[in-house]
Amino acid sequence: MARSPECEHPQKAFGWAARDTSGHLSPFPFSRREVGADDVALKILFCGVCHSDLHTVKNDWGFTTYPVVPGHEIAGVVTQIGNNVKTFKVGDRVGVGVMADSCKTCDACEQDLENYCPKKVFTYNSPGYDGTRTYGGYSDFVVVHKRFVLRFPENLPLDAGAPLLCAGITVYSPMKYYGMTEPGGHLGVAGLGGLGHVAVKIAKAFGLKVTVISTSQKKEVEAINRLGADSFLVSTDSGKMKAAMKSMDFIIDTISGVHSLLPLLGLLKLNGKLITVGLPEKPLELPIFPLVAERKLVGGSDFGGIKETQEMLEFCGKHNISADIELIRLDEINTAMERLAKSDVKYRFVIDVANSLRG
Repeated sequence: MARSPECEHPQKAFGWAARDTSGHLSPFPFSRREVGADDVALKILFCGVCHSDLHTVKNDWGFTTYPVVPGHEIAGVVTQIGNNVKTFKVGDRVGVGVMADSCKTCDACEQDLENYCPKKVFTYNSPGYDGTRTYGGYSDFVVVHKRFVLRFPENLPLDAGAPLLCAGITVYSPMKYYGMTEPGGHLGVAGLGGLGHVAVKIAKAFGLKVTVISTSQKKEVEAINRLGADSFLVSTDSGKMKAAMKSMDFIIDTISGVHSLLPLLGLLKLNGKLITVGLPEKPLELPIFPLVAERKLVGGSDFGGIKETQEMLEFCGKHNISADIELIRLDEINTAMERLAKSDVKYRFVIDVANSLRG
């Protein structure tokens, strides 16, 4: 007989969970495993609210197991380490991103690409190697294998740095892999949300010319004056879209809703690359003619491996890059989810977990 979440493990834990497809979250007692020889335990201070959290609590992708405690942009401090852990100590400022474990032996893991491991364990809503489910960062503490703990640079704030563990690496990884790091290249960033605004900052740090592509004209001033974009393009303005055709070397498409790829492909130069990192609920249509006619590429990219994520954190620390956040309490999470569904946030909700659970 399956044991209840409260009794699966010896350590009592507490968080907020969704129990059904309504996506409504409420207080949830559960349990976590003891700290093993290769494990690190951390007190969760902050946790970002990713758009994939919203998809998961509502089972939009069809593989949610309830109850689910979301959260994979976790920042906090080390409270306990296993006997084999030498690289972290109690009190270190650390984080946990999208993964909590992997097989560690496959080709992907051997190349520090744990994010492509076929047996990776997600930080939440995933079966762990002990046969029990994983629970995420909308909770008081977490225990993970030492390989999946990330160190925050001293100058990087934990609250505004937490979203980098998903949003940051999700745009940094394709920039590195697809060659978007040479100064002077022209990058289009489609969608100015949680991922898009970080993409602008990282791209500018690489020395790229950046154009934000959005359906909302009202985001132009902020995109240019606050985030540092060079130009702004309203995707519904046919005249300006036509004038911008064949002007960009790359586009990172961060849009999580269903949309047309054809207008974006038209903005690319010969040999241009359109890289998608958003995860719409339904398949997108892929027009083949513009790919063939001008040797354009449409690719994808998942979040990065642990080594690359640590590299990204160091890069962001060096260039003083963090997310623009709105700090909320755990008991405000349902309102935040409603606002997130309407794109009513600039640009990432972050839960002040420790203060929410204090007292």
